[in-house]
Amino acid sequence: MSKITIEIIKLRKKENQKLTMLTGYDYTVARIIDACGIDIILVGDSLGNVIQGKPNTLSVTIDEIIYHTKCVSAAVKNSFILADMPFLSYQISERDAILNAGNLLKLGGANGVKLEGGAELKDLVKKLTQYGIPVAGHIGLTPQYINSLSGYKVQGKTPEKIKQLINDALALQESGAFCIILECIPEEVSKIITEKLEIPTIGIGAGKYCDGQVLVINDLLGLTNDFRPKFVKSYINLHLQITDAVIQYKNEVLKSVFPDAQHSFNLTEDCLKDLQMEYKTK
Repeated sequence: MSKITIEIIKLRKKENQKLTMLTGYDYTVARIIDACGIDIILVGDSLGNVIQGKPNTLSVTIDEIIYHTKCVSAAVKNSFILADMPFLSYQISERDAILNAGNLLKLGGANGVKLEGGAELKDLVKKLTQYGIPVAGHIGLTPQYINSLSGYKVQGKTPEKIKQLINDALALQESGAFCIILECIPEEVSKIITEKLEIPTIGIGAGKYCDGQVLVINDLLGLTNDFRPKFVKSYINLHLQITDAVIQYKNEVLKSVFPDAQHSFNLTEDCLKDLQMEYKTK
């Protein structure tokens, strides 16, 4: 398998081949994801939720995204590495946005960055792409706008909002975005956007008509044991399996079952005899 590039990502849409994307935050998991042939690994600011245990993504910093991107890039050979631009890393000034986005590529090893927002970002997206920084858009439910959206709700349910989403997607494409994430949008709306765009759409809670799909890896693996959004599908229950393994380990230690001979190191008979004589042990 060859390295996934923007050209390949765009070609998938033309050839009607679905794109796959998963989040990744560390070396070990990213190495597995990459080996499985996932097209894009997103170092998402969702790490604020699943890694840091925060109620939202707003407190995640650019330095934290760079750190986790470094961990992922150390493992990846083939997947395209997409790094999130966290809250206030691109909204304050164009200079800050270019510097932060550039450092995600330069220091973190990302291949591109993702911004949340629509037409209001068209000038910035154009500027970043002109400087050689590939940009993915993100519209619909945008977690960085959680306070103004009044919660995690499906977006694009009225004619006015649907029109706005379509215009946002077209504006991002015109500005040079190479793909757009559609989050929590009715699939009928996602279908219209996907058909109107020449660049791929990647959905999360946006139905089957998108050009690709993305999930948070922790959700896919069933690592969480609390509320799960409707669009999340867990393919295994690692929460239960890890719990069982930890309890088994604890019980074996308490009963002196672990470590056993198989998991211990021993001296040779001669060394053991010398040791027993020297320290008068049995």
